[in-house]
Formats: sequence, structure tokens, C-alpha cells
Amino acid sequence: MAATGNRKDQAEPVQMVLTERFILLKMKKNDQDIRFLRTLHYARWDSAGFCWVISRKEENIAMIRNYFGARLAEDEGKIRQPLPKGKMTYPIADANTLLVVKYHFGRVRLIFRFDKDLVKLIKTLPLYAWDKENNWWTIAHTERALGQLADYCKQHAWDYQYINDERNLSRKPKLKPSEVINYREVPDQYLEKLTVLRYSRNTINTYKNCFLEFINYYSNKEIEDISQKEIQSFLLYLVEDRQVSSSYQNQSINAIKFYYEKVLRGPRRVYYIERPRKEKTLPSVLSEAEVKRIIESIDNLKHKCLIMTIYSAGLRISEALDLRPSDIDSKRMMIRIRGGKGKKDRITLLSVRLLSILRDYYRMYQPKEYLFTGQMGGKYSARSAQMILKQAARKAGIVRQVTLHTLRHSFATHLLENGTDLRYIQSLLGHASPKTTQIYTHITTRGFDQIKNPLDNLGL
Repeated sequence: MAATGNRKDQAEPVQMVLTERFILLKMKKNDQDIRFLRTLHYARWDSAGFCWVISRKEENIAMIRNYFGARLAEDEGKIRQPLPKGKMTYPIADANTLLVVKYHFGRVRLIFRFDKDLVKLIKTLPLYAWDKENNWWTIAHTERALGQLADYCKQHAWDYQYINDERNLSRKPKLKPSEVINYREVPDQYLEKLTVLRYSRNTINTYKNCFLEFINYYSNKEIEDISQKEIQSFLLYLVEDRQVSSSYQNQSINAIKFYYEKVLRGPRRVYYIERPRKEKTLPSVLSEAEVKRIIESIDNLKHKCLIMTIYSAGLRISEALDLRPSDIDSKRMMIRIRGGKGKKDRITLLSVRLLSILRDYYRMYQPKEYLFTGQMGGKYSARSAQMILKQAARKAGIVRQVTLHTLRHSFATHLLENGTDLRYIQSLLGHASPKTTQIYTHITTRGFDQIKNPLDNLGL
């Protein structure tokens, strides 16, 4: 295939970066080029790195070189960073031993010598996956799943062992301002640009925190003088030393790119560190009885209203704190959410019981601008709201970690368990994709006993 890109794009260079497993292509959008890329084996667009990611195969490299010709600028050594070395191994004493390793928040590894019955059980557990490179299974970390595995070991006289991944002990903490010489704040023009482009308050805070860590990692250099290679070294530090999550890594990339591309108006850059794709985890939820105990343990009327509102409407904490008295529509029995995640408006449920207690709250506190205000006026703080829930959960005798978002997960799970269609739950939660809402189907098993297996209809 000869180089066939559009004539007007012939002068536009295409940068190719070779990593150990992938080919990274940075290029301007062109429909004809994109159609070509989609003919290659495993080609996908990486929105975080703002580049095309293609499986590193010799035939792919040859086709890319042939197609782009003189437009192609190859750069194997400048940006490429090696994958972290050192494969984690775990000792297995002998057969009939199951080692359960908690290596990630919400995920565990299952290491054992092959047993077909145990594999059959694992395939019934939520979000199971086989890691062919390391020869172990991974599943979502739930008490029910671990209980089933422990019961299996007990019934078959297996040794059940549970450990934490020792690599977590080597994770380096984020540097404190007092530990940084020449500590500096984020430039004003950075925050001003975020505000002008109407980024949400949460996104601004996230970008600010990520960019703060970056500029103080190189506190002895002017921000404009930090090279692309040094940026790549910082991202590798986040992965190897700080062991941050995939989402935090991507947020840091976006925060850095925003400064150099939006504030300084520089060219788009590619920053890419190979790492496993984000693994799926199950959200933590409370039972209806536990939610009741939490609410009943709160004496302060304002605190009780806030927690009840978050749970009964399935709100994110920012959505609850942004509520205004006019957003409570008692005639239509709904709550209007303005400018939720993705700057989207939606409506959600208004509980009859919540409306009753909100009226008592309104008569006592007379809120004006925001429905929930702090002691000094203005919007109630998220930290204070989290402390209310933490103290209430402790008084209710709940020892595991409970966050405000746990209430939102619990709301969705309880609706599903009570027979609400997933499409309505998706709308109430404000999920853009039904795939996000479907995660709750892995949490509940209520109603399984009422489903008739199709095999039983065959009359065998």
C-alpha cells in the first residue's frame, strides 16, 4: 500500500513512538488516515495520552512506514520508558492450598495449583479474570466471595491463606510542602484559564492538586524550562514510586498537558507509560438495616436531613451541597439536580419521609441560598459531611469504611433489589452509559430464587 494520505496533510508529520508492547502514533485527525489505522491489528484511540495505540507487531510497523512514508517521524528512544521490572511471586507450599492476596483496593488474586472444581467456583464470582501472564485468577474483593472460597477450602480440607501485597509497604507518600525546598503555588494564569473555560469546581481542584505535585517535584526549575523527558520521568515516578492509580495518573497527565497546551499554547504532546488497564471493582454498599441504624444514630436535625437526602436521592456529595431550597419540588415529588457531573441537569426522587423532615428543618434553619449551609453561612463543607457519616456509622456499630458515595451505591442497589428497572436507576443516578449502572447487578442476588432456569423447561 503506498502512502495515500490527503494531499493537504502531506506536510503534517506523524510521530511514531515504539514501546515494549505498543506503537504510539501522534497525528492530526484525518478520516483517511484513521480508516487505515483501523485495518491494523489492535488499534485504539487513547483519549488520555491523545494518541493512537497499536499492538507492536512487525507487520504493523511495516504497514505504518509504508503508508505514511516521509510524513513519519520515528522516535524510539526519546519518549519511550521501560516497564517496571520485577514480577511478583508468591510461595505455594503444596497442593490443596489457596492463597488469597489483596493487591488492589477492591481486587484480590487467587493463587493455587490447578483444581477444576475451584476454577468452576471462581467463574461464578463477580468480575473474575484470568491473568495468563502470571497464571493466577483475580476477582472483585467482596465478603461473600471470600466466604465462598473459605467454605470451599474447609469442605475440601484445603489450607486457606489471606495476605496483603507487600509491595504496598514500599509506596512512597506524596511530598508535604514542608519537605520541599522552594515550594510554590500553582500560577494564577493556570487557575484563571480553567475558570474561563468553565471547568467544574471539582475538576479545577483535581488539576490544581496534580499540577502542584508536578511543579514541586521540580521545584528548582522554572515551569517553562521543564523538558518533555523530565515530564516523562515524573510520570514514571508516579507509577513506580508513588504507585498511584490509573485514574490519578491520567489526571496528572491532563493537568500537565493543560498548562503547556492551553495556558502556554504549546503543541500537543504525547505522554505514555504502559500499565495494565484499570481493573473492575465492586462498590461497597450498606444493607437497608445498616442505613436505618446510621440515620437513627444522628440527633442533629440538619445532619440527619443531609444524610437522608444523599441516600434517598442517590446524590453525589457535590450535588447535595449545591442544592438550593427551590430545587425541592414537593408538588411533583422530585429533586432537581443542576449542573451535575458533566454539567448535566437531571431529576431524581423526593421521598415522602424526607419531605416531612425537610419541612421541619426549613422552619428551624430558614436556609436562603443553599439548602444546607455551614455555621458561618455559605455552602456546607464536604469534609464536615463526611465526618457526620463517619461518626454516625461508628455509633451504629458499623466497623468497615463507609463514605458518602457508599450511600449513593446503596441507594442504587436497594432500588434494584426492590425491582426497579435498570434504565430508571441509570436516569436517577445520572449515568451517561448503562454499563456504569450494570455494576450493581453483580452486588445483589435477591430474586435469584424466583428465576426459573431454562434447562428446567426442556422436560428432560
